[in-house]
Amino acid sequence: MPFDSKVPGVTILGKVKPEHASEILTPEALQFVATLHRTFNPTRKALLQKRVLRQQQIDQGILPDFLPETKAIRDDVSWRGAAPAPGLADRRVEITGPVDRKMVINALNSGAATFMADFEDSNSPTFDNNLSGFVNMKDAIHQRLSYTAPNGKQYNVRKDGKVATLIVRPRGWHLEEKHVLIDGEVTSGSLFDFALYFFHNAKKSVEIGIGPYFYLPKMESHLEARLWNDVFNLAQDYIGMPRGTIRGTCLIETIMAAFEMEEFIYELREHSSGLNCGRWDYIFSVIKKLRQDPKYVLPDRSDVSMTTPFMDAYVRLLIKTCHKRGVHAMGGMAAQIPIKNNEAANKAAMDKVYNDKLREVKAGHDGTWVAHPELVKIALKVFNEHMPQPNQLHIRRDDVHVTAKDLLNTHVQGGKITEVGIRANVSVSLMYMEAWLRGAGCVPIHNLMEDAATAEISRSQLWQWARHQAKTDKGVTITPQYLLKVLDEEVDKLAKEMGEQRFKASKILQAKKHLSGQITGKDYADFLTTLLYEDIVVYDDVKAKI
Repeated sequence: MPFDSKVPGVTILGKVKPEHASEILTPEALQFVATLHRTFNPTRKALLQKRVLRQQQIDQGILPDFLPETKAIRDDVSWRGAAPAPGLADRRVEITGPVDRKMVINALNSGAATFMADFEDSNSPTFDNNLSGFVNMKDAIHQRLSYTAPNGKQYNVRKDGKVATLIVRPRGWHLEEKHVLIDGEVTSGSLFDFALYFFHNAKKSVEIGIGPYFYLPKMESHLEARLWNDVFNLAQDYIGMPRGTIRGTCLIETIMAAFEMEEFIYELREHSSGLNCGRWDYIFSVIKKLRQDPKYVLPDRSDVSMTTPFMDAYVRLLIKTCHKRGVHAMGGMAAQIPIKNNEAANKAAMDKVYNDKLREVKAGHDGTWVAHPELVKIALKVFNEHMPQPNQLHIRRDDVHVTAKDLLNTHVQGGKITEVGIRANVSVSLMYMEAWLRGAGCVPIHNLMEDAATAEISRSQLWQWARHQAKTDKGVTITPQYLLKVLDEEVDKLAKEMGEQRFKASKILQAKKHLSGQITGKDYADFLTTLLYEDIVVYDDVKAKI
């Protein structure tokens, strides 16, 4: 029998385990989900349509720029974001990862200042993954989180008071939760994730000395930040919590958002906890938004570094903007992971992490991201040495002046497109998509921790190169036929490496089918996650399309 929500107008189509029913999908929580959906979903859909219209303008040559209608906000030096909230004053190292139970415990115990539990780019949003993630979040906040591995090993959250402050990243505004209908309409993944975490944990989080804290992803307009602020206000009023208790850090991971940084902080003001350089998604967004213009063709992903002009300008502007408004400027992700059984390769990878974090702290960042517990020590060492105090909000960066031209300067000195880069993009896209279809949203590939953002760069570059018939450093023209041939070869290579049995059990061919439609320079899905989502939607007793 399908799960009975006991809430008028709320239909649960996914399979619900007993612990999910009793702990998460309670009638009271679902009523809150429905309230948020009915209040805010029309605005969400309208803002997504604005994205479509803005893309059409960009395709016609009307490039992003700072908004004249919000100039007064940028020029007004009197306003500030909120003061750092409890548990968020010192954010010098933040670890991120999926909401898997064992990984949550390891992240909380890692020694990082905060842990961003990710329902978005690190999570394949099967209904079971999401609901299990909410159980894990509730157990973490209510201080009862433990895990026993299949081999009997016990995992517990440390008791010495050095547990990372929990921050949750819900899905972006563009994503849906098709396992839940409200009044016959598919609900927003963002509102669903926010509502269930907030409803079950907001009061308890304050009780233990922190608060309900969020990372806000993939926004393209300050109006989308305004919508989050409206959601925060209604949510706090709904449970009788003072406004301003919630805090949200905006990920600046789209080229559109880079032109509205001050406006993002302004819209969230009493709820703002700063901005973050979501650098991998940012590179993806630059390719995606400017993909029709051959002037913006980028070289191999490995050549696009943080010293590339458009990346350097974006970082400098973010730090200046945050410190001007009194909020944290968070650095980007180190995707490296320890390399076992190869001391030289591991040292080179860890040195790369060290130098990256050194660049960030010297630039003025107040903290940084890592993807693996072993990297926490390296990042802490750098930030402790160069930023002994909890943050460096006092560094104003008044010397920085970034123009629209600077943010759009994608020239990469010495950058090349190589066959190695092409094959790496095909391999990463293919392997990540296969894992995501299996329900794993964060996977180690080629000694890097890959999530949806890095896979998006890879497939978008392939599309861009085919679209504009770019040439490799050897003079080879990149055509759709060339890329499809490489795809076939990479699939054959994986088949040999995996063996017949593993290959047949995998989702490689399913991933290949999707990827082959994305690398010809014609069809282009807005996001890989929306392209693949239908394949992981499983309804209770029946699989069908909504």
